[in-house]
Amino acid sequence: MPAGGFVRMPGGSVVVALTLPRPPAGGAPGVVAEDGNVRVLVHAVNRARALTRLRNLGMRAVYLRGNAQPPTPDEITAVLHHPDGLLWRCAPDRAEELWHPIRALLG
Repeated sequence: MPAGGFVRMPGGSVVVALTLPRPPAGGAPGVVAEDGNVRVLVHAVNRARALTRLRNLGMRAVYLRGNAQPPTPDEITAVLHHPDGLLWRCAPDRAEELWHPIRALLG
């Protein structure tokens, strides 16, 4: 079951963080998810729109139930400074791994 959470920003937007199974196809070169999970960050107007953005990318069974694993301050900073507002990296986090644009996971 996916784990995740969200944080409401002062301007009213939200940052949603989800730990999901890695999609079977695609992946960034040289990046291997050992346990098959990825941490996905989405910046959007609201939680529903954040999940819609992921579903529109082909992640159909994405739901946010509860707020067990909200994004950390470092994750919030990363997604807010990315032009697409959609990032991922392998989970559990490895300090040496940088955040990747979502197209690297899906393409």
